[in-house]
Amino acid sequence: MNDLDLFAATPPGVSAITAGELQELGIAVREVLPDGVAFCGDHAVVRRANVWLRTANRVVVRMGAFRARTFAELERHAAALNWRAYVEDGATVTFRVTARKCRLFHTGAIAERIARAAGVREAHGVAEATGDASATEATAAGETQLFVVRGVRDEWQVSADSSGAHLHQRGYRLATAKAPLRETLAAAAVLASRWDRRSPLVDPFCGAGTICIESALLAYGRAPGADRQFRFTSWPGLDKRVAAAVAEPAGSASKQRPAIRGYDRDAGAVAAAVSNAERARVTDAIVVAQQSLSAFEPQDTRGWIVTNPPYGLRVGNPGELRNLYARFGGVARERCSGWVVAFLSADPALERATGLRLEPVLRTENGGLPVRLVIAEP
Repeated sequence: MNDLDLFAATPPGVSAITAGELQELGIAVREVLPDGVAFCGDHAVVRRANVWLRTANRVVVRMGAFRARTFAELERHAAALNWRAYVEDGATVTFRVTARKCRLFHTGAIAERIARAAGVREAHGVAEATGDASATEATAAGETQLFVVRGVRDEWQVSADSSGAHLHQRGYRLATAKAPLRETLAAAAVLASRWDRRSPLVDPFCGAGTICIESALLAYGRAPGADRQFRFTSWPGLDKRVAAAVAEPAGSASKQRPAIRGYDRDAGAVAAAVSNAERARVTDAIVVAQQSLSAFEPQDTRGWIVTNPPYGLRVGNPGELRNLYARFGGVARERCSGWVVAFLSADPALERATGLRLEPVLRTENGGLPVRLVIAEP
């Protein structure tokens, strides 16, 4: 268990950012792929990645890969894997199965045969063909050990999940506003904005405060997963000292304490942001207030605006959004000279309405919707 084959699964387009995080944590990267980052290490590395990665969805151990075109081949290869390293004999587990262009395609039957070969019991009704790890409550809550089985052209890979609940579930965002932004995507936006972690950062459409909170955790060097549990702590043979270890500093904290501010015109969103900041224990690091975009006046000569404005698809009237984006661009040009402006966008037409010279730096998805982070320096 000292040289585990590890993989940090990421949202689309985010793997390069996650690779940078791993390197900052002192973990060598083996390969950067479109859907994640491959690396290796022992249980201590598994823990460090889970506790500290801000942009990954989950961390899995790749148990083995093999070719199988029949159920007999599938069972034979599955039986040879080291299941006992992750679950006790006879334990109830969850399988998430995907099969693309494979001779074996019935995901339920595949999960059943692998469970039999592994000597475990499959949790009822949890074999999935969609690839959605949160398809069942048991999987989403990390209440059973999840095994991910992926087949492409009869080549199969089996992985053991080490995270449990999705890594975006930090534990602080219990209060939400309209169209909430996942913590992992908020962190990716901040990192991709090239924020120096010292200059002021403002979110003028802060909603439930996720961007501000993730920025504070980053600048103060606080682990995003310090207050939650992970699935790997229940693995047989795990060194209890690893499971009980305190989240040590990552060495990335800013020596300065940047001013982080969030504004929203909706009082309910501001209340949610304050409540979430209290749970995240960052109320000493951020200021949240009710304020319209037009009232924003920067208090510093240089800083960053990082935000997730309405897209017009789930929140906002499309007819009014053009004026909002034009006003946003006007405020940035007239009052924020010397500032970096970065925002998530789903509509190039709304980007053009800002009148800013924008550079796309990240392409990903938010709630299944293609979005990109664009940056300007007015």
